[in-house]
Amino acid sequence: MNHDFNDRLNRILDRITADDFLHGKGLGNEIPFYAFDYPPDRELEVREHIVFLLAQIPKRRPELRFAHINLFDLIIRHLKHRGFYEKALDVQKIKGDEALLKALSAPLESGKLAQVFTDAVKPDEQDLVLVSGVGSAYPLLRTHNLLNNLHHRMGSTPLVLFYPGVYDGQSLRLFGTLADKPYYRAFRLVDSGEW
Repeated sequence: MNHDFNDRLNRILDRITADDFLHGKGLGNEIPFYAFDYPPDRELEVREHIVFLLAQIPKRRPELRFAHINLFDLIIRHLKHRGFYEKALDVQKIKGDEALLKALSAPLESGKLAQVFTDAVKPDEQDLVLVSGVGSAYPLLRTHNLLNNLHHRMGSTPLVLFYPGVYDGQSLRLFGTLADKPYYRAFRLVDSGEW
């Protein structure tokens, strides 16, 4: 089991730096969105591997323009920029989590966050975008909503989502248990087998 997971991690760098992957060969007219799903208890290993990837990509492909976005960090920066962060902390302390989610529903609406995401990433200036922090951003952000709102903003720039849960090619299940709405537009980055 551990060997299989490490094998999957070790295949990521070759995959995301390959010309076929970067140029969307074999996708037809499909959107170049990919998911690397993994068991949530392997989160720390995946985070370490992302650090490894960020260091290795420029060595492997010095000309490759790429960005990494942590969704939780993006949300925090956005709330601070809008002047909502301290207010959100107060709401959570005084009224609880449900009141916080309700208060943040407008500033964290997925269409708005998709615009914040693209403003930060500038997909026209990138050859690749890596996305992490999905589990940390839940329940403030639902991944399928963000991805649906990024389709027309990302163009042909490949996006790789590191997803702590199950993506079976049809639907996303965060943490392997929380059902999300069906999401059919991503490809598996590398085969996952069963966990």
